[in-house]
Amino acid sequence: MKLFTASLFALITTCCTLGHAQDAPQVNLPRTKITAGMHLIDTQVAATPEQRATGLMFRQQMPQGEGMLFIFDQPSEQCFWMKNTLLPLTAAFVADDGTIVNLADMKPQTTESHCSEKPVRYVLEMNQGWFAKKGIKAGFKLSGRPFSAK
Repeated sequence: MKLFTASLFALITTCCTLGHAQDAPQVNLPRTKITAGMHLIDTQVAATPEQRATGLMFRQQMPQGEGMLFIFDQPSEQCFWMKNTLLPLTAAFVADDGTIVNLADMKPQTTESHCSEKPVRYVLEMNQGWFAKKGIKAGFKLSGRPFSAK
């Protein structure tokens, strides 16, 4: 009975801790630099299932030259929504070689899905309007370590 009680306590503590972690923005994610032509982007990298699930939720702001790069294990259709995300964002769905497949403007706090037009491993989220202001569209090629490492 003591073992059962200890196991139950551990399970409840873990569940409560995980639930609490999703009520606040992620901090201390790894970072990498990406270039979009002459523009340098400082990205936080969300590479684990937990990091990708939380993404940019609960953020009050994001500096203009920063973004979040989501990295998946295999290319597949990637779909994103904005539940608990407070910032208007644009998602760039990016092929392995860094080519932007398509862009999607996303409204805050909605559950509308925004999907890649073909299988991709990378999604770069930036403040909404950043890509448009820089003249970056589908077909543009991003550069950086994630796109050159295979």
